[in-house]
Amino acid sequence: MKYGLIALLVVFTAACAQMLLKQGARKGYTPWYRQYLNGWVIGGYTLLFSAIVANIWCMHQGLQLKELSIIESMAYFFVPALSWLIFKEPITRRKMIAIGIIIVGVIVFFL
Repeated sequence: MKYGLIALLVVFTAACAQMLLKQGARKGYTPWYRQYLNGWVIGGYTLLFSAIVANIWCMHQGLQLKELSIIESMAYFFVPALSWLIFKEPITRRKMIAIGIIIVGVIVFFL
């Protein structure tokens, strides 16, 4: 269970990395390669890399791949929530229902 909580933190970290990547993509850069080599993008990819390393570590410690896959589905909750908080993107009723179904599925899997 301890590594499941760490994996959940890793999923949140990966969702934060996606926010950094989006922030980097929102700005226009010249020359063109600065679009891919700016602080936001480099920070986002650094967080994603650390999330991958942490996932491998969790599996090495005994977290099963099937459990990790289910935990990673929580990104469907974290990404819309963070995008709503940070970028003011709307969350429709349909998205809320879908996120609720995913969360219930994760809870049922671990009972």
